[in-house]
Amino acid sequence: MDDVLRRAALFAALDDDQAAELRASMTEVTLARGESLFHEGDPGDRLYVVVEGKVKLHRASPDGRENMLAVLGPSEMIGELSLFDPGPRTATATALTEVKLLGLGHGDLLPLLHARPEVSIALLRAIARRLRRTNDVMSDLVFSDVPGRVAKALLDLSRRFGVQSDEGIHVAHDLTQEELAQLVGASRETVNKALADFAGRGWLKLEARAVVLLDVERLSRRSR
Repeated sequence: MDDVLRRAALFAALDDDQAAELRASMTEVTLARGESLFHEGDPGDRLYVVVEGKVKLHRASPDGRENMLAVLGPSEMIGELSLFDPGPRTATATALTEVKLLGLGHGDLLPLLHARPEVSIALLRAIARRLRRTNDVMSDLVFSDVPGRVAKALLDLSRRFGVQSDEGIHVAHDLTQEELAQLVGASRETVNKALADFAGRGWLKLEARAVVLLDVERLSRRSR
């Protein structure tokens, strides 16, 4: 757990004693698969660091359709915007697997931000990276076709959750076919067609809620 927390932006600027003090002020939260941490519109005054498992951030349209904004795993933060601008949650956070998190309230973090400005800078860097990723996703929706978006999503998931195996990079993304389609902003049928095409070309192998990337170079070229 300590290694996971030390990689989180919230802890990156702290020495060991300060990190231990901050850890002691955080509250542990566990979720079962499918359980929500918070819902869109809920009051937000708390951030969370994922210690184990994966969480999806998603929004629902008035007609019930869902758009998945991100999949977050160990060392990544959820709800950090609420610490700088407390207000309603802009998305729902739901566990894709069994999840363990550590939560920190607005009132507990403010004294640390005043005393250690470098922590604020680290958090702002993390928010900037999230914003940059969001801008990339928006551009892809306009300029990239569905197979390109699928390839890019799989490569991003492999960088964060992939494990090298004898066959290739095994990526346990824990997403259903519908959730993967929501992540790339396309229909399940179109995404399945792209995956079947990639598999037929020998670029990847499909498994239940996972893929094995066999030819990263070709997927990378297809994602551009």
